[in-house]
Amino acid sequence: MREIYLVKFGGNALGEGGLEKLCAEAAELQKEGISLVFVHGGGPAINAELERRGIVPKKVAGKRITDGPTMEVVESVLRSINGDIVAAMEKAGVRCVGMPGYFVAESRKDEPMTVIDEGKEMFVDYGLTGVPVKVDAQVIYDLVDDGVAPVIYPVGSDGTQHLNVNADTMAAAVAAAAGVKEMIAVTDVPGILRDVKDPSSKIDTVTLSQIDAMVKDGTISGGMIPKVIACRKAVEAGAESVRMVSGRTDGSIITGAIRGEPVGTLIVKGRSKRASSTDQQSSFKG
Repeated sequence: MREIYLVKFGGNALGEGGLEKLCAEAAELQKEGISLVFVHGGGPAINAELERRGIVPKKVAGKRITDGPTMEVVESVLRSINGDIVAAMEKAGVRCVGMPGYFVAESRKDEPMTVIDEGKEMFVDYGLTGVPVKVDAQVIYDLVDDGVAPVIYPVGSDGTQHLNVNADTMAAAVAAAAGVKEMIAVTDVPGILRDVKDPSSKIDTVTLSQIDAMVKDGTISGGMIPKVIACRKAVEAGAESVRMVSGRTDGSIITGAIRGEPVGTLIVKGRSKRASSTDQQSSFKG
């Protein structure tokens, strides 16, 4: 039986030297027979290139509107980042191959829709923004069975045009379709914290219903909300679990999680054997 780990990360999640560290860990894990799949984004680099070209980024309800010129930038930047990541991995000894998301996931263009943004209801067309609707898991299996790690950047296709897909959404779709043992979301925080100023307040295990309650009562707020919601969506999509870990740690980034160490925050659909009642009671009040 395959045991595949999907690692989703972005540039902001890794500290100085973080990519090299991640690649070194991946090389060692691969030597041990661990199957890895990587999905990466590139939002900050895309924004920087848009600004350099004089294109003003447009977002409504937190989601990028992608017109033709913007899509050109999105694809060229992500392709370049992917090439750099693959080069760094190969240098570290990782067997890998870079690829756009349309090699594994058929996507569809988002339909124009009514959304609420800053308290106002508006009708918006997100342009060349899409979501994966069908994933060919066999592409993933063929590669990992041959000891090769796919390194995927989130550009999809509806068969006629390329589409800008959110990296978290792409990762969730691939993780669910491939039946990964665990999706590891590398972020710039150590996990979900009860107190954002206190790293020792990290919650070890959380369920989807508990996430909803914590967003409602303000425990999860601000920039943590999109990080946690992205992980939540992966579990909803079918991933067995998602572990949020820090890419800026002095210790390992993904090795500890893969070896079963209680790092980061494990997000599961409901009560699980992996989440003891003691953990639940110690992490949550009421």
